[in-house]
Amino acid sequence: MLQVEQLTKSFGDRVLFSDISFSIERGQKVGLIAPNGTGKSTLMRILLGREPQDSGTITYERDIKQAFLPQLPDLPETGTILEACFSPYDPVAQLTLAWEIAVEAGDSQTMERLLPEMEAKGAWHYEQRAKEILGALGIHNYQRSVKGLSGGEAKCIALGSTLISQPDLLFLDEPTNHLDLKSIEWLESYLARSTMGLLLITHDRYFLDRVCNQIIELDGGHLYRYKGNYDYYLAKREERHEQEEQSRQRALNLYRRELEWMRRQPQARGTKAQYRIDAFHELEAKTRPAQRTDEVQLGASSTRIGKKIFEAHNVNKRFGDKVLLQDFNYVFSRYDKVGIIGENGVGKTTFLRMLLGEIEPDSGHFDIGETIRFGYYSQEPPTFAPEKRVIDIVQEIAENFELPAGSSQVERLSASQILTRFLFPPERQYTPVKKLSGGELRRLYLCTVLVTCPNFLVLDEPTNDLDILTLQALEEYLADFAGCVLIVSHDRFFMDKVVNHLFTFEGAGVVRDFPGSYTLYRMKREEEERQKAEASQPRKAAPQPAESRRTANRPARLTYAERRELEEITARIPQLDKEKTALEAKLSTGTLSHEDLMKASERIGELIEEMDLLTLRQLELEEKEA
Repeated sequence: MLQVEQLTKSFGDRVLFSDISFSIERGQKVGLIAPNGTGKSTLMRILLGREPQDSGTITYERDIKQAFLPQLPDLPETGTILEACFSPYDPVAQLTLAWEIAVEAGDSQTMERLLPEMEAKGAWHYEQRAKEILGALGIHNYQRSVKGLSGGEAKCIALGSTLISQPDLLFLDEPTNHLDLKSIEWLESYLARSTMGLLLITHDRYFLDRVCNQIIELDGGHLYRYKGNYDYYLAKREERHEQEEQSRQRALNLYRRELEWMRRQPQARGTKAQYRIDAFHELEAKTRPAQRTDEVQLGASSTRIGKKIFEAHNVNKRFGDKVLLQDFNYVFSRYDKVGIIGENGVGKTTFLRMLLGEIEPDSGHFDIGETIRFGYYSQEPPTFAPEKRVIDIVQEIAENFELPAGSSQVERLSASQILTRFLFPPERQYTPVKKLSGGELRRLYLCTVLVTCPNFLVLDEPTNDLDILTLQALEEYLADFAGCVLIVSHDRFFMDKVVNHLFTFEGAGVVRDFPGSYTLYRMKREEEERQKAEASQPRKAAPQPAESRRTANRPARLTYAERRELEEITARIPQLDKEKTALEAKLSTGTLSHEDLMKASERIGELIEEMDLLTLRQLELEEKEA
């Protein structure tokens, strides 16, 4: 569907990528990974024709239907939610909208004119599909105005509009930002089942792992392709780094010998074979350590935290008829790391702002310890002066910073050294803020929060727009953080790594404290839902005595044919499972051609379906025999 050949893009002297090539075929779901500011979103805009490349070619299959979800939703300023889902770039959407307008106006002439086209393009189910997708994303009032939507609602509507068009090739740039967990899990399932091609930029590692079957990585201006999911990519990337280091060591050994050769004949330097001199300088370049972009180093000393941390006593809050908190009580302990989850609009951010004193509760009170120093990272970063340089922003906080260096020692670092640890190399530190990417702005903001040495971190959606490498460093930092952490996040992987219990905002002011990770919470929730579903089913009549069963002429045992069937099923299931395991092993090698990859994937799906059907039949027969 898409073929990219020798694509190059630079801004001035800064090369984002050079001579990269890749393709996306039908059914391939490709995740694009790179640190912030290295060209992910730029590459996607180039592929969509929204930004020019320096060189290279982009070729699409004829009549391919594309759809794009940008990081920031681009909705019309007027109209209803349903109307906003009818994309101006989708002719079927516009046809459906014209039909709806004609119906509402009673314009029979227009309806008669549109009728043949509605039938020819199969547009009758478009509105129903729109409502189903919006409902799955938590939007049920379709006639509500688009004015005054929250960030999460706007993202859901923009996403819905993208999916409703049923494209052949879908481009998604951070689709999970501002979505709640329920919507993310639905989207994950929808994309995994879909047959469309996909190019995805996301920081959500669970999402990547469950949706994508290929990963492409931009690293140092080059592109590397991995034919597997995110876990497979991690293993293979580590192998690549080890191989690169081995190659560098071999080059270094050869360089030492060549350096001796260069030094032995200083008088004859002008007459040496020029090719060997040129080769020496090329070899010298290969011996330099690769400039890794995956070594973010977060670190900041936290101020001493006393015995009294933070207490909430009978806190209540409502806006109009909507209850956000009702009789909330909690006493924070030292080193608490609490995650907050809940659907959009239930009051998570409001709770954080009350805790920080930005909003007053209606009743009840918060009691904060004298030693507590908050560090607040909000969903919306502060508006840095666009003309200021990156280093100016940090130097406004302090010229030098003290960081822990182990064994009660302290390391003193300059603002420039701090920024280098946050992946701002010296040449980038003097860049005006207005030229930073969205992810770089978020990383700079994170830096300004951590260097103030807080002992109680309040993080509202900290993973939005941060790249995976920065997130990994942040996870390690928070795991060792000698203070309290309170996090609102939709990133399940991040929550599992960092928090030790959860506040679950369930609506109507109800907040429950769950001791454990998000994965444990989800497992418990699914078990409760299963038990609830079983309890709601009508109870089966008590089993009749054996004599009654016989008089009812019901056989007590399997027939001969059923017994043979059970034996065949019992033997067949392990055979199918063995075949599935072998195919999965082939997929993990990353050596299959695209055609073989698709065949293997389809066969695995067939095997799973057959095993499920056989297992159900096996259970039926075994229950009958019992």
